[in-house]
Amino acid sequence: MNRTATHCKGEHNRRQKPDAGFTLIELLVVIGILALLATVAYPQVLRYLGSARTETAKAQIGALTTALELYALDNGGFPKQQTGLTALVSKPAGATRWNGPYLKKSGGLTDPWGRAYQYRNPGRKTPFELYTLGRDNKSGGDGEDRDIVSW
Repeated sequence: MNRTATHCKGEHNRRQKPDAGFTLIELLVVIGILALLATVAYPQVLRYLGSARTETAKAQIGALTTALELYALDNGGFPKQQTGLTALVSKPAGATRWNGPYLKKSGGLTDPWGRAYQYRNPGRKTPFELYTLGRDNKSGGDGEDRDIVSW
């Protein structure tokens, strides 16, 4: 009785072993499908990444504009061109009514492409201009290369 049970048990284990694992062909097919999906999806991901950076720059310029307006309320005007946007983070020399910091971190002074936001006082159309030149860091452009300006 024990002998039959052992014999059947051993035979059952031998049947399962050949089915374990994948063949090389099956692995190559799966890798090919993944490569095809990546080829199709990659351009879409890059397009969304580019538009996300542009939208982030717009939101950051909006927040910086608000911080500049708060600075102007406290100090009677916008920071001078020479002082620039650092006046939002640290007290400039001679600013007696400075009630900042108006930004929590100086990291908010850089655009999504890693360059400092440009500040002009006085601006061409408004009392000040805050802008970034986009991905290409050149005036003009379309898409992710376009300029983003506070006005």
